[in-house]
Amino acid sequence: MKKQYPVYLVGAGPGDPDLLTVKAQRLIESIDVVVYDKLVSQPILALFPSYVKHIFAGKQASNHYMPQPEINNLLVTLFKQGRKVMRLKGGDPFVFGRGGEEALHLAKHGIPFEVVPGITSSAGCAAYAGIPLTHRDFAHGVRFVTGHMKESSGLGLNWESMADPDTTLVIYMGVGNVSEISARLINAGLSPYTPAAVINHGTRDNQKVITTTLTNLPSNVISENLTGPTLMIIGRVVELNRYLAWFSKVPKNNSPFVTD
Repeated sequence: MKKQYPVYLVGAGPGDPDLLTVKAQRLIESIDVVVYDKLVSQPILALFPSYVKHIFAGKQASNHYMPQPEINNLLVTLFKQGRKVMRLKGGDPFVFGRGGEEALHLAKHGIPFEVVPGITSSAGCAAYAGIPLTHRDFAHGVRFVTGHMKESSGLGLNWESMADPDTTLVIYMGVGNVSEISARLINAGLSPYTPAAVINHGTRDNQKVITTTLTNLPSNVISENLTGPTLMIIGRVVELNRYLAWFSKVPKNNSPFVTD
């Protein structure tokens, strides 16, 4: 009888291949089909052996190449075909990555799976932008929220609880709703002069970091016409970017890996 392997739900991290976990790297060299998202960087995809079948699942905010139910069923089908399957997601599969939905679908069908955590975009992008998410002089906590709600149902967030000057606010997938996010936070009491940062293509050679204020955040995002993975950070810790932006000083040599 042919051995059946679990479906591997793997976090690819925010983009830099050096940030892959050892377990993710080992699995990349041993699977035969990968179902990957749009946010997985090309240098990471290039690490797969040539015989591995690549299936693009898309998924970026409201632009879904493959609907979620179709992805769920695809994983079941591939498993039943006896394939050794990796479901590869940008960041961490359980942090705004719908990994929980896919794991539940597999569990309901009695299919074994393993979750391989990845460095979530908030931690990776903030570190490469020189923005500590917590600092005892600037923030007593950090809060992660999504700026894109299911099926365009609107941003039903608790704005009053989020408008805390002592908390760092990290917003995933918020570019399309940046004007509403800024206005709602200001209306809830957060100072319009609160430092804010936009990190585009974080941890990658083409990383771009924009520092601004909460009130100017929408105009900065719109004027830059940003595409690709983008994260927003709001809070006083953003001020530290001017001192700690180490990655901007690292020489880039067109390699998929960060130089030492």
